[in-house]
Amino acid sequence: MSDKMLRIGIVAGESSGDILAAGLIKQLKKLYPNATFEGIAGPKMQAQGCQSLFDMEELSVMGLVEVLSRLRRLMFVRKTMVNHFLANPPDVFIGVDAPDFNLGLALRLKEQGIKTVQYVSPTVWAWREKRIFKIAKATNLVLSIFPFEKQVYDKHKIPCEFVGHTMADDIAIKPDKQQARNALKIKENEVVLAMLPGSRKREVETLLDVFIQSCLLLKSDLKKFKVLIPVVNRQRKAQVDEYIQTHQPDLCIQVVIGHARQVMIASDAVLLASGTATLEAMLCKKNMVVAYKLSGLTYQMMKWLYKAKYFALPNVLADEKLIPELLQDDVTPQSISQLLLPMLTIQNDEAQQTLISKFETLHASLKRDADVQSAAAVANLIEQQP
Repeated sequence: MSDKMLRIGIVAGESSGDILAAGLIKQLKKLYPNATFEGIAGPKMQAQGCQSLFDMEELSVMGLVEVLSRLRRLMFVRKTMVNHFLANPPDVFIGVDAPDFNLGLALRLKEQGIKTVQYVSPTVWAWREKRIFKIAKATNLVLSIFPFEKQVYDKHKIPCEFVGHTMADDIAIKPDKQQARNALKIKENEVVLAMLPGSRKREVETLLDVFIQSCLLLKSDLKKFKVLIPVVNRQRKAQVDEYIQTHQPDLCIQVVIGHARQVMIASDAVLLASGTATLEAMLCKKNMVVAYKLSGLTYQMMKWLYKAKYFALPNVLADEKLIPELLQDDVTPQSISQLLLPMLTIQNDEAQQTLISKFETLHASLKRDADVQSAAAVANLIEQQP
């Protein structure tokens, strides 16, 4: 523990980054009780005392083409943050995920002698590998959440620490499904699908309708079928509620703010958008169908740029197709419902147990006390002499 009066700049771009950053802040406060934190923060970071200069929703944009419509605003936000941190230099700046925003910011700060960290490596292993040289130029340290990433940085002699993932520390290797169902007041004979159409407005606009239509197809084959939709904030709840009220689907649907983990643990299967939520579903030991749709132009560009075999994180981590992943034109009510039906009706067979066993092995590989490890790595950088 140190009595230093530190100023720490930190920027997260979406709910998954908010979780990582909040855990990091909590541990840094134990090492530096007099430290102050400011930047762009979500609700969990703010609950840890981080002052937010902009709403985190400002940075929540996905896709190569989709960014263009928000580019002017994003450039204004980044310029404002650069000017703020140059006028009030932090002892260290930490960008949490959101690499397209954070690396440009970090580069400007590092050029002025401010130490910089990127928490969550950009997917250089999947596309735009040459970004690794920009990362090296913009950062003093990368904190990676997946074990295979460090090998890439070590090859290029770029400082990197593998810290694991805080969700792997927080979720039990064998989650208690019955306890979660009791907490959510789910009846014993109800078949429950957890539906997560994404944390961003555009994702929900793109996927919610096809997800609901998939459930309508499933309803005829399932008795006591219930859909639980956990959303990240009030904006997304209003968006989902409006869809349900307008279309009035003949389904038993419950929308809740937060509690995504509890909902997934309580469920019989999960239908979700590609992203960090797929990692959480894996850690909850749930079979799932992962889907994603990009704009037409972004999809054509990504077909050319993206070199990894898979896009769903459980498949990427395992380097094999553990779960079905649907992209673009394959995302249809028929394809989704056909994949989900056996997941919802066949429980605890040999194939399911094999899948869970593989999930448990992957879980153990990520369970490294990430909040403590990341805070220790940042503290080590802070204490290094120029």
